[in-house]
Amino acid sequence: MKVGAHLSIAGSIDRAVDRGVERKCTTFQIFTRNPRGWRFKPLEKTTVEEFMAKLKASKIDPVVSHMPYLPNLASSDNEIYRKSVEALITELDRAGMLGIRFVVTHLGSHMGAGMKTGLKQMAHACNSAFSTVQNDVQLLLENTAGSRNSMGGTFENMRSIIDGIEQQNRVGVCFDTCHGFAAGYDMRTPDKLDAVLEQLDAMVGLDRLKVVHLNDSKGKLGSHLDRHEHIGLGHIGERGFRVILHNRLIRAIPLILETPIDSRRSDIGNLRKVHQLAK
Repeated sequence: MKVGAHLSIAGSIDRAVDRGVERKCTTFQIFTRNPRGWRFKPLEKTTVEEFMAKLKASKIDPVVSHMPYLPNLASSDNEIYRKSVEALITELDRAGMLGIRFVVTHLGSHMGAGMKTGLKQMAHACNSAFSTVQNDVQLLLENTAGSRNSMGGTFENMRSIIDGIEQQNRVGVCFDTCHGFAAGYDMRTPDKLDAVLEQLDAMVGLDRLKVVHLNDSKGKLGSHLDRHEHIGLGHIGERGFRVILHNRLIRAIPLILETPIDSRRSDIGNLRKVHQLAK
């Protein structure tokens, strides 16, 4: 299996590769910039070269980048929307410079303007970014927990977004287990997991599923609570993750943890738990 975690770029972006090697990751995810602000520093040539050299030596593949927290690609606020589209363009460009294959994005909130408006905004944002940035980076739409006004809480909703995107070959899907469970998709038995994957295939296509965010859920099934928990300590539980990790389709997809780091367990502890449950 390809298993890794979301890693810090503190110090320099190439340090993420060092951390991936230390944790024995075979894939990992990063923010390529400060995720909590709009401002960022351009990538320096030496930093890009160092990152790519370390990545090649490590043989870790694929590497995934995640959009910052602030952008809302479904926003009906003109200023927020403009800055969000610019952030997407920047991230696709930075990923291409770093040799990163996938950029994961949250689908945002329509902010009460309605799902139809949100869908239109999302599609326009993606089309604007793809027409501006000419590279091979694929944008992965991440499912949400289905909270109020959020986009992408159902596979049908994700299909509607994809249908509005002109360059279909440049869009894929990232499935988050916590978000899916909180949205009402039960994966805790083989039959139920198969049913979820069949729905995903029918609505979106399993060929679009490029990355799985492997997170347990603090919220119950259908709670719409987006709160990640350590693997096996939430409502999906060890039993549920044994089912998920023994599914042949999921085992073939890069698995990235976005679990908490606290006194109970570190990301290294969660990676060990994944390998334990997968055996």
